[in-house]
Amino acid sequence: MKTSLRKTADRWSRTDAGITGVSASIMKKRMTQAKHQSRVGPSSLVSQPEQSIIGCRIRHGWKEGNSPITHWKGTIVGQVPVNPSLYLIKYDEFDCVYGLELNKDERISALEVLPDRVATSQICDAHLADMMVSKAVKHLFKLEDGSKDEWRGMILAPVPVMNTWFYITYEKDPILYMYQLLDDYKEGDLRIMPYSIDSLPVQREQGDVVDFLVGKRVEYAKQDGSERNGMIIHQIEVKPSICFIKFDDDFYIYVYNVVKAF
Repeated sequence: MKTSLRKTADRWSRTDAGITGVSASIMKKRMTQAKHQSRVGPSSLVSQPEQSIIGCRIRHGWKEGNSPITHWKGTIVGQVPVNPSLYLIKYDEFDCVYGLELNKDERISALEVLPDRVATSQICDAHLADMMVSKAVKHLFKLEDGSKDEWRGMILAPVPVMNTWFYITYEKDPILYMYQLLDDYKEGDLRIMPYSIDSLPVQREQGDVVDFLVGKRVEYAKQDGSERNGMIIHQIEVKPSICFIKFDDDFYIYVYNVVKAF
């Protein structure tokens, strides 16, 4: 069972998402050393221009307001086609995915693309990997005090350049995370909900769902009555009502069912 730390104060402040019962500063962190792995293949979340930096390791400084500069190192896991300046980044020791305009954000300094890329790898159980996608799950984490914490969520898709990793989101905290879920499943820390198993094989979502929402601007009403503006940057292929949203005032990627949320 992997370890998870709930941070009460993040190095980057997080804008309140207006989700009932969830602190705005919650972030889960795994205390494990995992080798970054990748595959080569197309993805609607990844743009591959000449001299692509997808899959590259980067490091940079970050300074916000009067706070001291901090230093970050991570892996670029995606580039958003509808906004090519926006990159998806997995920073070392943090499990959520950040969305940043690396070449435009004035808070970023001394950006350096490192010569090393994520290593290529083959999935040891391709059938299991395909079966897990779009499934509702219970994900177990071990806290610092040894107690167990169960998070309900949904597996969204494999990470294109790190194919032993999967995008996942949670009911308690609907932002985009990524974990090596095949390992968790085999270790008993990830359990697929029975009603999800009954839906095999994966079938595309039915009903009156708009397929072409990517690039659309959205407004989201917070609990305090204020609004947030953002853009839909991705739709899940088999569940197009579930979208990735990047809000203008935040660097997290949020995951919402747009049929229910908007």
